[in-house]
Amino acid sequence: MTETPNRAAGAALYRAVWRWHFIAGLVILPFVLILAVTGGIYLFKDEINDAAYTRLRLVEAGSTQLAPSQITAAALEAHPGTLYSYAPPAAADRSAAVGIRGEDGLKDTVYVDPYSGTVLGHLWDGGAAGSPAMYVVRKLHSLEYVGWFGNRLIELAAGWMVLLVGTGIYLWWPRGRKLGTVSIKASRGRPWWRDLHAVTGIYTGAFIVFLAMTGLPWSGVWGGKFYDYAYALGLGMPDGYWSGKPVSTVPVGDVVNRAPWIMEKQPLPLSGDSAGVPQALDSVVATVEGLGLVPGYAVSMPNGPDGVFTASVYPDDISDERVIHLDQYSGEVLYDAGLADLGALGWAAEWGISIHMGQAWGLANQLVLLAACAAMVMLCVSAAMMWWKRRPSGALGVPQVPADWRIPRTLLLMAVAAGIFFPLVGLSMLVLAAVEIVVHLSRRRRLRAA
Repeated sequence: MTETPNRAAGAALYRAVWRWHFIAGLVILPFVLILAVTGGIYLFKDEINDAAYTRLRLVEAGSTQLAPSQITAAALEAHPGTLYSYAPPAAADRSAAVGIRGEDGLKDTVYVDPYSGTVLGHLWDGGAAGSPAMYVVRKLHSLEYVGWFGNRLIELAAGWMVLLVGTGIYLWWPRGRKLGTVSIKASRGRPWWRDLHAVTGIYTGAFIVFLAMTGLPWSGVWGGKFYDYAYALGLGMPDGYWSGKPVSTVPVGDVVNRAPWIMEKQPLPLSGDSAGVPQALDSVVATVEGLGLVPGYAVSMPNGPDGVFTASVYPDDISDERVIHLDQYSGEVLYDAGLADLGALGWAAEWGISIHMGQAWGLANQLVLLAACAAMVMLCVSAAMMWWKRRPSGALGVPQVPADWRIPRTLLLMAVAAGIFFPLVGLSMLVLAAVEIVVHLSRRRRLRAA
């Protein structure tokens, strides 16, 4: 029976989408595995840090805590150097964390019992990760160990994850046939892996897209453009938020472990009369706590004679996030803003990032995203198994290039739009398209020669 032109074009489209889904999936598979495994671990970084470093992070609650100046003095006596940050106890049974830069320039976090002043120990500064171990997990998650190129690879993988979910749904869609299974029906072999892949993807696709999209603000190309457009449109950090005050060339992200993502690249303000006497740490802590800064915050010391005190908090309840800059001499509040002060895109990005990190709704948030990470691993494993079982001996087993290249104009426009929205994905699409054209022309040449 001869296929109608529409059916032939539809079959060609299906094979083309399948081929690209197959190739892109195999290419980004290692990076998806890295994102899923490290992301699943990092969701529980606080619990892991508490379990691994209990003697440093937890103390027996007492009645009266020492002053910040006494706590930092105890830390500096045990570990001489320069004080660069101070984090008061986040709860009654928590230690204080004192950041000290040694003479060698390396940063350490010294943990002090806030009731007795006993120095409990120290770790090299893991930043927002909270420990060296979680710092490694965080850097692996973003492939920062490979530099800017690693960041681009992760961005490419995240963009393709979104498109793989979309093409996967297209391939799954029944179209009047008994496909599109919602349960695993096969009992063994490649059909079982196919069903597992399809069922896992259809139930978790939305969560995977969410994780990919909320992770992209950290990327170099997509995230950089999102940041610039959000700021330019007044939908991120509103223009003129420093109220005309002089600013430095140092971005907020360089001096605090945790700040709103949309604010990390914004410059720090400058203090006034550099001939004055700096405020005492006790006074700074009293000021920011009097302003209602919630527990869990940290204070960064001024960087030089024109630097400022910066108190910041990035709590589980993102509505309480806040950054306060104080003039180091007068104690004047130079800037004080939280989530409500951000534009619409900045607000949305902050909420998305908070949920992405498993913070917003506690254990439920963590468990749901852990399941999504496990699903990503399962999709990678099932995809690899399907490929392994279908590939011919000594060949890659890539689906053949369709002989009929008639693809609907709407799909082409969607591919162009996706390439523009995800620039690195668009670039990879061009590379894949070039390879496809070469393969197609080579095939035609061979057929003519035969």
